[in-house]
Amino acid sequence: MDIRSIGLVGYGEVGKIFGAGLKAQAGVEAVGAWDLKFAQAATRPAETGHAARAGIRAEGSLQALCAASGLLISAVTASNTLAVAQEAAPFLRPGTVFLDLNSASPGTKQRAAAAIDGAGGHYVEAGVMTSVPPYGIKVPMLLGGAGAGQLAASLRHWGMDATPVSEQLGVASAIKMCRSVMIKGLEALVIESYATARAYGVEDHVLPTLAETFPSIDWQRQGAYFFSRVVQHGRRRAEEMREAANTVREAGFAPVMAAATADKQQQVADLAAAHLFEGLPRDAPWQAYADLLLAARRR
Repeated sequence: MDIRSIGLVGYGEVGKIFGAGLKAQAGVEAVGAWDLKFAQAATRPAETGHAARAGIRAEGSLQALCAASGLLISAVTASNTLAVAQEAAPFLRPGTVFLDLNSASPGTKQRAAAAIDGAGGHYVEAGVMTSVPPYGIKVPMLLGGAGAGQLAASLRHWGMDATPVSEQLGVASAIKMCRSVMIKGLEALVIESYATARAYGVEDHVLPTLAETFPSIDWQRQGAYFFSRVVQHGRRRAEEMREAANTVREAGFAPVMAAATADKQQQVADLAAAHLFEGLPRDAPWQAYADLLLAARRR
């Protein structure tokens, strides 16, 4: 698979990281990007300026990006997964590979694939198996779809950690989503448990019992990490967990835990958007986050 021009749909945290990483790879002649923020007066200067400094071509539309790209990488929010694929489909060059990084259910990915493949493109799903920072483009990814094996070989040539798991669409996403039920659920449980323990003044009793049961985990440090990640990315995590709930539902089960996790992630995201955690350093202990939650509860 000879891919020389790459287009990024979405120029957020992941798009910026992938753009910088791929731009430096041998054989990549051009990397472009399109993001709705490029079209908004309030955000255009900062976002297109960042792209220019990184050597990324900021396109004026999704249509222009599609026309210039042999590989399109979709890195948008989970709720926009299908819409982006459907919007891009009419503008694809024949044979364009569409790599979907978004955290969406198998059913959503299959509908996105129908749009891309129906327009003459080649859809490949990716399950990104951990946070992109600090791995960058070397973040572990599972690929699925008819072209997964061929694309994985090209991505590995660029130093990426891409593993094809199935020619059947939905398998890679199912792996990712089932993991998210556990990992994002654990984040939500820690926030609820720790904040409640803090409210009762019993955290010095609760955490040692967790360490006794799971001695390999540093519960103080892990708690601080979970709080910080949800505060920073709660909205994106809530969207992902709604897709995880869809995954559970598509399997025929009631998504009780996944839906509750989405609600908890959204709750923290809303408080973050209201600037509740503003001023907290990134390395703040979990108690600092919990105290702000308790203060918000009293208000």
